[in-house]
Amino acid sequence: EYHRLEDLEEDSPPGEEELLVHVTEGLQDSWHHIKNLDNFFTKISLQGPCLAAAQPFPCHTTKNGFACMMLSDVFELVQFLFVVTFSTFLLCCVEYDVLFANRPLNHTGGTAPDRSKVTLPDAILPAPQCAQRIRASGWIIFLLVMAAVFWLYRLVKVLCSLLSYWEIRTFYIKALNIPSEGLCNYSWQEVQARLISLQRQQQMCVHKRELTELDIYHRILRFKNYTVAMVNKSLLPVHFHLPLLGPVVFLTQGLKYNLELLLFWGPGSLFQNKWSLRPQCKRAGARRELAQRLARTMVLVGLANLLLCPCVLVWQLLYAFFSYAEVIKREPGSLGARRWSLYGRHYLRHFNELNHELQARLSRGYKPATKYMNSFTSPLLTVLAKNVGFFAGSILAVLIVLTVYDEDVLTVQHILTAITLLGLVVTVARSFIPDEHTVWCPEQLLQRVLAHIHYMPDHWQGNASRSETRSEMAQLFQYKAVFILEELLSPILTPLILIFALPSRALDIVDFFRNFTVEVVGVGDICSFAQLDIRNHGNPQWLSAGQTEASVYQQAENGKTELSLMHFAITNPRWQPPPQSELFLSQLKEKVQQDAAAAPPAQRILAEGPLGASLLSEDS
Repeated sequence: EYHRLEDLEEDSPPGEEELLVHVTEGLQDSWHHIKNLDNFFTKISLQGPCLAAAQPFPCHTTKNGFACMMLSDVFELVQFLFVVTFSTFLLCCVEYDVLFANRPLNHTGGTAPDRSKVTLPDAILPAPQCAQRIRASGWIIFLLVMAAVFWLYRLVKVLCSLLSYWEIRTFYIKALNIPSEGLCNYSWQEVQARLISLQRQQQMCVHKRELTELDIYHRILRFKNYTVAMVNKSLLPVHFHLPLLGPVVFLTQGLKYNLELLLFWGPGSLFQNKWSLRPQCKRAGARRELAQRLARTMVLVGLANLLLCPCVLVWQLLYAFFSYAEVIKREPGSLGARRWSLYGRHYLRHFNELNHELQARLSRGYKPATKYMNSFTSPLLTVLAKNVGFFAGSILAVLIVLTVYDEDVLTVQHILTAITLLGLVVTVARSFIPDEHTVWCPEQLLQRVLAHIHYMPDHWQGNASRSETRSEMAQLFQYKAVFILEELLSPILTPLILIFALPSRALDIVDFFRNFTVEVVGVGDICSFAQLDIRNHGNPQWLSAGQTEASVYQQAENGKTELSLMHFAITNPRWQPPPQSELFLSQLKEKVQQDAAAAPPAQRILAEGPLGASLLSEDS
């Protein structure tokens, strides 16, 4: 039976209760028995070097992580204030009839209107008149009050974050002996090794004498591992079949925030604190009562999202406009660029993979994935794009020549608008015209993508040239325009998903957390998949006979347990895996060595790549 902690304010998972600890003199006041090691290690990984391998490379923490993160938070506050203020100014303080010269001005005070050129100050209303317009609109006042409350909330959070950033900076300098100016010269593995060594000198975690690399990853990625596992088991309602669009995946930042609120850290979530589930979550007899309560909470959160929908939608529209309008005007083709979708990042993520490790891996797969997606062309669309580009380009060329000949052409009404729109049409049309030197080899391109992303459904094998495979790949690797559209629709669709789609999964979610949670001494409750235990969660297709006892329900899909184990062992060569996992890795090395020895020269070159070298090296 699960026992409740005596003191919930301290990071004390049940375990060694009468533990005598020797604390190094000079450090005991600051970092002995840290109350929330999850947050502490997370901030160390965020403020420290974002290095996925042994060699450092430039990152967002250039020379001073504290300064960069502090400025980022401060400018986020300033940016929010600017968007709200500037939007209010444009809405209430500009006389657009004057700005567009629809109403003539009278500068002289006489009866005849003044036909002189309109200046910008002429179109700006005086401050008293602007304030009167704002006071006359109750809707604007309501939005401004909501924005002020949110901004004050963010201000308090930023001030608290600044204090914690300073604490982490001091910890790097005094405890880890890493100066701020040399932070990017260290790899994450070096920082992690110093953390493990520091644990031996003074007990940051008092319930475990030794910390391992896996313990640190478990604390940083406790909730993230649960989310990755739920996506892997298709537990979350993110797959939908729409009448005209067919199968679609919808997972946005807003929906992800609400899911984390419901499951991990909200008032009625399944976790009672940062490191332990609620006791009733571990009892099978309370599963239906808990599922009903969770379903009610989901509906209430969905209704709250529905009430806040106008405010969030207005903010999303304004932020998207100010963020992308100039970029679209300067580079219209940027909307046709692709990015890894939020669902793709969770689907492709290994268990126990830090953010910078995932980002480095997906960045290496970006170009091969782009080439694969661009290799699919429509002959009919290509013909249409060539002709549309020809007609629009011809008219644009004439307008440009006329403008060069006489600049007064620019004073003609809507001529600049026509030039801009024609340029946009030409750019979009060119994006649909394939490179004439492109060679059609989708199977080879998809294998290059797989070498970096590591996961793909079994039915993709041998079907890389099919449009269905490309459509499913597009769910992982979406257009930036699709990403923007999804985020704009999120305030409207998220409440509907929370109210109608998610409650039916409440019982499955409760069962998932009960069945796939294990308690680790010194760490607390974690997702059992994150233990990288191939005996309990291995896939028989990846293992020899007798190496796994997992049922279909218990095993991870697409070999995620095995691939996560391989990735973690390569990333952390000093980590000592359990005997069963070590046996699997040794057999894998033998298989790679046999394949490399029997391979022809061209394949042997591939075997000597980064992944093959990591598997064959003695250190890892």
